[in-house]
Parts: sequence; structure tokens; C-alpha cells
Amino acid sequence: MTTHTLLLLPGDGIGPEIMVEVKKVLAWFNARGTVSFETDEDLVGGAAYDAHGKAISDAAMDKAMAADAVLFGAVGGPKWDSVPYDVRPEAGLLRLRKDMQLFANLRPAICYPALADASSLKPEVVEGLDILILRELTGGVYFGEPKEITELGNGQKRAVDTQVYESYEIDRIARAAFELARTRGGKVTSMEKRNVMKSGVLWNEVVTQAHADYQDVKLEHMLADAGGMQLVRWPKQFDVIVTDNLFGDMLSDVAAMLTGSLGMLPSASLGAPDPETGKRKALYEPVHGSAPDIAGQGAANPIAMIASFAMCLRYSFELVAEADLLEKAISAALDKGLRTRDIAQKGEATISTSQMGDAIVAELDALSA
Repeated sequence: MTTHTLLLLPGDGIGPEIMVEVKKVLAWFNARGTVSFETDEDLVGGAAYDAHGKAISDAAMDKAMAADAVLFGAVGGPKWDSVPYDVRPEAGLLRLRKDMQLFANLRPAICYPALADASSLKPEVVEGLDILILRELTGGVYFGEPKEITELGNGQKRAVDTQVYESYEIDRIARAAFELARTRGGKVTSMEKRNVMKSGVLWNEVVTQAHADYQDVKLEHMLADAGGMQLVRWPKQFDVIVTDNLFGDMLSDVAAMLTGSLGMLPSASLGAPDPETGKRKALYEPVHGSAPDIAGQGAANPIAMIASFAMCLRYSFELVAEADLLEKAISAALDKGLRTRDIAQKGEATISTSQMGDAIVAELDALSA
């Protein structure tokens, strides 16, 4: 029996609460005896800053590099608003992405049938929604240099963030999008701002060139602002959306709310396969943030965190049957009307974070009986 190693980084806010529910799922799989998961745990974000003065320690980074995959909760909160920029809680996540070379961020937006009414859009617009947004994660304006604030005198300042992309960065994310589309609906929509940004011109050019090797996949180009509008107009027109770091950050959050709640959506951040072993570095995390306003109340929705582990089963370990089983268990719990506060309609009863985790484990039992 193969043993897979996981590093758990719960982080801040609701991160530790939702990670507890993933541990229940891990324990369930370990108890079955067909697959084994060995876990370690460390600090990240504000918790790491409080302990070490930095958003992630070198020791924790070593563990992340050695693990088969990393499960990440959430970071940040008002407690750390005044810490220096380079050690802010989010710097821990950025370092993980950069040092592990996690260039491809997969963010699915799936509307479970039981939650079609929870979306702010009409049910017929979102019911059956299944989009995959592929966000380039290690380049663009979040990492470009110079990145600075300078004094101009007379009380004036100038802030500079630099959008930088090289051809190879665009090519590899484009090819990942085409490969994923081959396993889905066979369509890729590339979004950029070529009308006003030189990086958008290059993005469009390189994606078009890469498409020559994937003629079985349909490619369309769309300006990112128009793409945002189309996401709320008729989202089911999309299959795979590929875009840069900044636009991917925004568009994936738009897509998340189509499904009813940020608390529902997982993500995977993947590196390139190792030439010798074929394995790739990977980090899995919910799309939502640390939600400090509800931390410690047992009100957080653990589904995005649990679904992130389902993505881990699928993409890191190729345990497709196990991933399918876990996703079915989530859907079954929702079909029974179980709701955490964020996805409950007016007047509906709600359950706690722990109760939702227990319910999903119970559905695993029922589905595998």
C-alpha cells in the first residue's frame, strides 16, 4: 500500500477549524486500509509571524518541499494589518507558490443542484454550472519588479507595480489549459487586456501559437473586462478559462459567487512534472479567506477545504475513484438539505462546521457500504 505524505498548514482565522474537518476525512480513508496518508503540520501566515517573526519559517518551507502535497487553510486578519509588508501573513502563501514553482492555479466553479437557489443569479443561469478557471500564479503584477512606493516631495508619493510576463510563462499555462480542456468540454477562453496592455498583446500571441498543437480544442479570445461581464450574464458558455495572475484572482472570485458562496470552492496550485519521476509540487486550498469575523464560532463552511482535498486525490495521487467518492459525499450531504450559515436561505436551519464535516464522513460510509 502506497503512503502519501501531506503537510497541513491551517493558518489563521477559520483555517484551523476547517482543517480539523479534513483530518476527519483523512482518518476515514486511512481506516479503510486501501490508501495511506501520513501528515505533518506547521504554521503559516499570522500564526507563523507571531511565533517566528515571518509568515512562514524556513523549516516549514523545507517540509512543504519534501511533502507529496500541501493542504493550506487560510491566512490573514486585522491583527496583522500593521506588520511590515514583506512579513505580512499573505507573504507566506506567496513564498510557497514561488519557491514550489506552482505556476498553474486551478479554480473550479461548480454549482451543485441543491444550491442553485443560493446564487445571486437566477437558478436557470447557474444550475449545472461547471467552469474551470486556470490562473497563472507565479508571474504578472504580483511578482514583477519594480514594486515600490517612493516619496516625490510636497506630500506626494508614487506607487509602482509592474506587470511582467515572458513567453515561456504564458506558453506553459496555455498548454495546461488545452490539456485540461481535452478532458472536459474541449473549449478554452483566453482572457487578457490586449487593447491597453502590452503584456496582453504578448499573452494573446503566445496562446494562439500554442493552440496550433491542440487543434482538437476550440480557442476563443476575450478581453478580461468583457469576460467578467459574460460570467454574470451567461456563465455556462465557458468551459476552461485561462488568464493571468491579476485577472485570474478577480475573475475566479466572481465565478465563485455564481455558485452561492466562496465557502464552496476549492483550488489546486500545481507545478511542472518532474522530468524523472513525473511527480509535481502541489498546494491545495479553499478559495475563501480567513474570515476573522466568524473565526471560533463554528460557523465556517468546511466544504471548500474538503473539496480541495478531493482535488489533491485527483491531481497529485491519481486516486480518481476516491476523489469521485468524496465529491459525491459532499453532494449527498447538500442534497439532504444540510447547510452552514453561508449557504442557507432565509428561514433554513443551519449546522456547524463540525456537523458538516461529520455529515460528509457519514455519506462516505453510506456510499461505500
